[in-house]
Amino acid sequence: MLIYEYKLDGTKAQYAAIDEAIRIVQFIRNKCLRLWMDEHATKNDLQCYCAVLAKAFPFASSLNSQARQASADRAWSAIARFYDKCNQRKPGKKGYPRFQKHNRSVEYKATGWKLEPDGRHITFTDGCGIGRLRLVGTRDIETFPVKHIKRVRLVRRADGYYAQFCVQAERQIDHLPTDKQIGIDVGLKAFYTDSEGQAVENPRHYRKAEKRLKRLQHRLSKKQKQSANRKKARQAVAKAHLKVQRQREDFARKQANALVSSHDLIAFEDLQIRNMVRNRHLSKSISDAGWGRFLAWVNYYAALHHVPVIAVSPQFTSQNCSVCGTLVKKSLSVRTHICTACGVVLDRDQNAALNILQKALSTVGHTGTDAPVSA
Repeated sequence: MLIYEYKLDGTKAQYAAIDEAIRIVQFIRNKCLRLWMDEHATKNDLQCYCAVLAKAFPFASSLNSQARQASADRAWSAIARFYDKCNQRKPGKKGYPRFQKHNRSVEYKATGWKLEPDGRHITFTDGCGIGRLRLVGTRDIETFPVKHIKRVRLVRRADGYYAQFCVQAERQIDHLPTDKQIGIDVGLKAFYTDSEGQAVENPRHYRKAEKRLKRLQHRLSKKQKQSANRKKARQAVAKAHLKVQRQREDFARKQANALVSSHDLIAFEDLQIRNMVRNRHLSKSISDAGWGRFLAWVNYYAALHHVPVIAVSPQFTSQNCSVCGTLVKKSLSVRTHICTACGVVLDRDQNAALNILQKALSTVGHTGTDAPVSA
């Protein structure tokens, strides 16, 4: 499934109509969730409940029927995720479904919209009154048959409204073998260091924008509540955060693509990032680095290139010597590995990357190890 995204160009009235459709989606989702809480409804019950809501509330009937069903699917998705975590007996909170307060999207299935042949305009035909909108972007959505477009999603962001097309298609990439295997150690000083000693600089997008974000947040705090100026100030803060998010996402995608396309095997530490951010001294820096998004893109591109990606246990990767295996204890402030047994001197992160690669190679082809393999 491919996602093609365009920015929408319309009038204020059309944007208000999109907002109304988004509010209806939130209303239906929350009503379905309440039905499940009160009567332990099934997925089919929630689908049938959409028609009941359309009859009981005239404003809900203005939304396309399949869009209403997609809203019920959202509620059931949260419920199913909760059930799965309970069945798997995962430690900690199970994510009990909650009522939604700030929904930002509405999803249409096969009906309720019509794409023009030029691929530059889309018309929504349900009762919400959205009408014809211009698509701003460089993607060629018109090259796909309409029957391959399974979803059209309208998304509201800080800088405007967007349309996402979910297209049923498969990307095929011919990976050119490089005979290179690599281990990477993610960090805060360098974004990651590989087993060959190459380091990628940590961009620190949030840290660089932090001063401006604080200034915008300070302006927001001075505005009178529920005023037009406060709304503008909130919009400015949201846009600044959106820019940082996009910078981080773009960096993660480019680095992951370059890493996968130039290697035949990649190994990394199976870090519990959710637990690591609990460290109040490092939480902001860890979140700013965005390791989770980077590793998710590594797995995504690896699946396209059919490159194995191996996650190994992080225990002692920094402490053990990558040459002789001797345990050399060191604190986080010590950035150089000096082995007391064999005398090798390496950068701490490169030593860890070498250990990660060795662990990965020792588990390839074996079952019952601590290294899950994805490709």
